[in-house]
Amino acid sequence: MHIGLAVHRNAKRDPEAIAVFGEKSQSYGELEDRSNQIANFLKSYDWGKGERVAVLLPNRPEILELITAIAKASLVYVGLNFRLGQSEMKQIFENCEPCAILTDAEHLPQVQQIAIDSSIPVFEISSPDWEQNVNQNSKEIPRSFYHIEPDDDFCIVYTSGTTGRPKGVLFDHKRVLQHATIACLEYDVTPQSRYLIQIPHNSSVNITILPCVTIGAALGFSDSRNFNPIDFARQVKDYQVTHTFLVPTQLMRLLEKLPEHNDENLSTLVTLGYGSSPISPKRLEELVSRFGPIFNQLYGMAEIASIGTILSKADHLKGLSTNLKLLESCGKPSLGVHVRVIDENKNSIEPGSRGEVIFSGPHVMKGYFRDPERTDQVLVDGWMHSGDIAEVDTDGFIYIVDRKKNLIIRGGLNIAPTEIENIIYRHPDVLEASVIGVPDPEWGEGIVAVVALKDGSKVAASELLQLCEKSELTSIKVPEAIEIWDELPKNAVGKIAKNEIRAHFWGKGRQV
Repeated sequence: MHIGLAVHRNAKRDPEAIAVFGEKSQSYGELEDRSNQIANFLKSYDWGKGERVAVLLPNRPEILELITAIAKASLVYVGLNFRLGQSEMKQIFENCEPCAILTDAEHLPQVQQIAIDSSIPVFEISSPDWEQNVNQNSKEIPRSFYHIEPDDDFCIVYTSGTTGRPKGVLFDHKRVLQHATIACLEYDVTPQSRYLIQIPHNSSVNITILPCVTIGAALGFSDSRNFNPIDFARQVKDYQVTHTFLVPTQLMRLLEKLPEHNDENLSTLVTLGYGSSPISPKRLEELVSRFGPIFNQLYGMAEIASIGTILSKADHLKGLSTNLKLLESCGKPSLGVHVRVIDENKNSIEPGSRGEVIFSGPHVMKGYFRDPERTDQVLVDGWMHSGDIAEVDTDGFIYIVDRKKNLIIRGGLNIAPTEIENIIYRHPDVLEASVIGVPDPEWGEGIVAVVALKDGSKVAASELLQLCEKSELTSIKVPEAIEIWDELPKNAVGKIAKNEIRAHFWGKGRQV
């Protein structure tokens, strides 16, 4: 079984079933024909199995046919985030050495500036030349389709680069299909589902796109360059969307910017997944109160196709009704995933203790592309080491304390920034908060919080500092200073970029 075969089977079963909805729709029968034409065009260049095709595009309807065609041609899809800077993009090209680059007119100059080899063909998919070249090719299945093995490489997902140069996370067909099965079960995705892709395709290929393709659901691609809550709600209503996935920043905008009389536009949503960074229990309470019990939290990382644990819709309701603390959890292991929290001696920790989260399962990455050294650092005896520090309660719920690299070491004490951030988020006017360690000659590291406020708020930093001082935080954990910024910097996938905030205080030091 492979991705191209999944599309082929869907087309045979019901060629009229919708594969892509939106202003430009496409049935599974049309997707089959179009992806065959593109695959045959790509194969005309006689590239070998496993060569890489880079795709630099925002979300658009053609994404699905490109991913499918690349797979059918026995090539490897490399999705690139259009928000990446020139240096990161160049590092990715140097690592994966693409045989071709697919882009649009908007991003063509960027590609031409950083292409490491001028002989690499660059195709502008919105151009008449592309259409002419593709349409000249047969709609028959390419011969390469019949020689794809489950262990053949399918995609490389580049991490956002917050730890330095981007890492190419490599998956084969077998791994992503096993992951797709897990995702469909956990997110209740069926052939009748209509999934709106709101996050960039390079990040969502494993989380949302492939599960939908595997089961024959319909996909819509929303432009991820600017999240507009009102436009989002309109799309959900117009296309009867049942599923979507948002990052916390987008959910906060939904709370702040979507007028309450528009809430009914989201009434078709059955499941709204979220992940990538924590949301405070107070904000979750607001979300469920406004939009209903539709929320699933996903915790994972690119190296395990983003699914490790799930805090289910039922868990959210339980937390709201009996134990608000539960909403600080990332849930329990997902189906088919083994999760342990271990101490420094690799023993499972007791409830209430802290340790590192490690994962094992059929969808763990093959490794970092062309980087065996870093692969060996994180893949040990079949277990993926996350670098995340967590606690486990007596019921088996896992609570992420923080990233190892984010811990503040103050006077020999390890302090988790999230503990302080959760206190700051209690203030109703706080939109975003990030706590970091800063140089301190006496204590090693001091504590500073950087906060962005909701529109129209005029809360003083002193008021937020007083909130921390009066909370349950011990004095050593109270920030020495709180700064209010217009907005907090984000990385390419929408997470708060702590490394950029650190650079403001540390300069070039402590860049992790």
